[in-house]
Amino acid sequence: MRIRLKYLCEDLDRHGNVRCYVRMPGKRKVRIRALPGTPGFMEEYQSAIATAIPDTPRQADESKKGSFRYLCIRYYASASYKALDGSTRNWQRRALDEIAREHAAKPVAMMQARHIRRMRDAKLATPAAANQLVKALRALFSWANEAEETTVNPTIGVKKLKYRSDGHHTWTAEEIQRFYERHPPGSQARLALDLLRYTTGRREDAPRLGRQHIRDGRIRFRQAKNEHRNPIDIDIPLHPELAKSIAAAKVGSNMTFLLTQFGKPFTANGFGNKFKDWCRQADLPHCSAHGIRKATSTALAESGATPHEIMAVTGHQSLEEVERYTKAADRKRTADSAMAKLK
Repeated sequence: MRIRLKYLCEDLDRHGNVRCYVRMPGKRKVRIRALPGTPGFMEEYQSAIATAIPDTPRQADESKKGSFRYLCIRYYASASYKALDGSTRNWQRRALDEIAREHAAKPVAMMQARHIRRMRDAKLATPAAANQLVKALRALFSWANEAEETTVNPTIGVKKLKYRSDGHHTWTAEEIQRFYERHPPGSQARLALDLLRYTTGRREDAPRLGRQHIRDGRIRFRQAKNEHRNPIDIDIPLHPELAKSIAAAKVGSNMTFLLTQFGKPFTANGFGNKFKDWCRQADLPHCSAHGIRKATSTALAESGATPHEIMAVTGHQSLEEVERYTKAADRKRTADSAMAKLK
């Protein structure tokens, strides 16, 4: 006999596994990781009931006007916030909600630049996250000033942390070959890599591509990044290797080339996670989808493509973004020429 526990709910993950949660009104849902029917399951269930954390920030009518939480809720409901791309909304809200968990009720009018610096410096160990926090606050107060929600802007004069980072690892030719050896033509993994490689798309772009984007020997699509604010349309020749990969995959009449095991299109996050799984299967745990975009940009530069030619393929909007690839290629060619003269 199966006993239904109060507040217990279930769903399926992308692998078809059942996940159990405690979901109480006004509380965050809490995952139960122990197996149902075991003593550990009941212990986790009872603990979740006792310690579930209230959702924050609360709705605006539950928050005091002028508080940080109130300002966040007003921002989330604004046209400016809703016009942002989904990924931008997500990281801004994560950053602002994190601040609200500690400072929700504090008056915005009392917030000063030193408070922002203190929050930034608390994340010194993760400078990218620290800078993202500052960026989210700048967006919040920029909107708030224009909307006349507040007259203060404590982010003025607060600088981002300086740190060195090469970003996502750039795939080497050897790593691409290793991936190919693990994932043969016709597999979703192989098609996914080729879509990334021969379109220079991001992880948001690849799962959206389908036959409707190919016409007259060209592939045309609008990049997902900033598509609602500064749309960038890509129009490039369909590379022969990509055409072979699509043919080998025997994709049907679906609107997207890539599908989950349930026959549904991937979300951007779902595709990123799945591609990471495929990388691990090829013993490439340090590789990611975005690293393929960098690899193709590097290959174009090393083949002699000019910055403007690379920009036409990748959709970059400034020369500064692509010149790091061409300058590195020029240094390599110059070094080769110099060493050839060494007797």
